[in-house]
Amino acid sequence: MPTLSHHLVRERLIDIGSTLSWYRHGRHDPTTWLTVVGSGTRSSGDFVRATRTPDGPGTLHLQWRDRTTTEIDGVPGVEVRSYGPGAAWLARQAPLMIGVADPGDPALEDARHPVVAAAARAGRSLRFGASGDLYHELLPTIIEQRITAGEAYRQWYRLCIELSEPAPGPFARLLLPPDPTRLARQPGWWFHPLGIERKRAEPLALVARHAGKYWDWAQLPPSEAAAKLQLLNGVGQWTIGSVLGPALGDPDAVAVGDYHLKNIVGNTLAGEARATDERMLELLQPYAGQRGRVVRMLCHNGASTPKFGPRKRVLPMHSW
Repeated sequence: MPTLSHHLVRERLIDIGSTLSWYRHGRHDPTTWLTVVGSGTRSSGDFVRATRTPDGPGTLHLQWRDRTTTEIDGVPGVEVRSYGPGAAWLARQAPLMIGVADPGDPALEDARHPVVAAAARAGRSLRFGASGDLYHELLPTIIEQRITAGEAYRQWYRLCIELSEPAPGPFARLLLPPDPTRLARQPGWWFHPLGIERKRAEPLALVARHAGKYWDWAQLPPSEAAAKLQLLNGVGQWTIGSVLGPALGDPDAVAVGDYHLKNIVGNTLAGEARATDERMLELLQPYAGQRGRVVRMLCHNGASTPKFGPRKRVLPMHSW
């Protein structure tokens, strides 16, 4: 079985579990499984992801162990297994998903703002991986527009159940992302029983119709890829800012328009319980080029915002 031997992995300078965590959308994501024991660079775990590649469907299985219990040729490593027509493509992409190409930004550990510096020190092993797979990252992100995370995860699960097929390899119940041909031809009303209204159903179908283009777009610089994505109706700033990180490894991508993120940044960096997107970008301006990294490190380090009033009741659309 192939083993990653890049020096970042050998020296365990990467928190592999946390780095891979943004590829999973909910604990019951039917396309992506992640199990982590322990924390930080000393963790052990398994990561399984079924996806569609330029060469066809494939499944990637990454397995890593605590350096104190498992060593390969004297150093810790990551075992890589892949299955299906897309196996070779996924094996080549595996190091990038773990973040071996991301050098991080050590300068953030000396940032003027003490909270940023502390978060950077605590998260120095958190990397920005790059799946190279815009289609897979776009679909669950579009579903997450304007609704709660719990509802989005349930809708993503149901969409995969309806429009996908079993993934290659030995993993029972693991599914590929929805087949783009089947997804593209679904009328708007078909999505309603899943809880997905027309404003999100239409961009899902549109993204599926252009699925073949994304492999080339993923090779572009993030700014150019963002310009391409803006051509898709229903794919706006929030969606683009959410997918450029996990798909392309862009450390500057910020999800402008997020319901909570602006308040988290405002509260953490300025002590303001509520903020606007403009205020969030103003506070992040000193970290231009690494804004997404700063936001991710802050959230990873437990940044939050005060909550006011009773919790809002969620009314699933399919029960209306």
